[in-house]
Amino acid sequence: MDRLTSMAVFVRVVEKGSFTAVADEFGLSTTMVANHVRALEQQLGARLLDRTTRRHSLTEIGAAYEERCRDVLSSVQAADQVAEALRAVPQGRLRVTAPVTWGAYRLMPVIGAYMAAHPGVQVEVSLNDRVTDLHEEGFDVAIRSGPLQDDSLIARTLAPARMYAVASPGYLQAHGTPRDPEDLGGHACLGFMAWGRHHQWRFQCGERTVEVPVVGPLVCNNGQALLTAALCGVGVVVQADVLLEASLRAGQLVRLLPEWELPQRQVHIVRRPEVRPTAKLRTFVDFVVEKLG
Repeated sequence: MDRLTSMAVFVRVVEKGSFTAVADEFGLSTTMVANHVRALEQQLGARLLDRTTRRHSLTEIGAAYEERCRDVLSSVQAADQVAEALRAVPQGRLRVTAPVTWGAYRLMPVIGAYMAAHPGVQVEVSLNDRVTDLHEEGFDVAIRSGPLQDDSLIARTLAPARMYAVASPGYLQAHGTPRDPEDLGGHACLGFMAWGRHHQWRFQCGERTVEVPVVGPLVCNNGQALLTAALCGVGVVVQADVLLEASLRAGQLVRLLPEWELPQRQVHIVRRPEVRPTAKLRTFVDFVVEKLG
């Protein structure tokens, strides 16, 4: 039998003085009420109630135990209230992980706005380009770029990332501007480790698709570093719009083959499958979807 239930039944028997009244209150049989009290007595090895045909009275041990049962039940109720408050009002620490570039340029402004709306929440952000395990590493929520690999997570779709091929004006002046995807075969194409060793850039224009092997002098695991390399004229890079927009607007980079499209990168916000997520988690996911969905 559940010990907390037995304690609750025992306290109500003392208060009401009747097994029958307590049975009606808990939706139990009178025999089951007696069994709960008997289970406590067996666990303690002592009688809690002196029973007669007309009344029940506490033994000395029963009186002391009943007082402590009230303390325990009160503590459990307080714990339940704390948990319910956390579910009702956004508060406490929220651990978030996201890809480096997307997190720095897209997510951080949204987190700032969320914290202004919910000052009781402290957000801890970890940015990296590997797929983190939410269960093992203790994250509440993650941003995932690319196809989802774990269907056990609750996922909501965000706006996809558009991919651009770019190079600096200085690089293009020295090496020429490609007019067709096949022209990239003669250029220094900078690789992104997260996409794999033998990654290809797939360009599409209407019904025509061209795949370009990424072959060049540099491979890196960080999009910001690849951006810096492109700005320095090292070669051609393909990265997400969020990383490239400012440099394109400033004329520091030139978008190549604008009539050709590269596949968009799917972006999702994911969380563990909790039946009743806390208020901080629920409101954060909704906020991100509203701003970036």
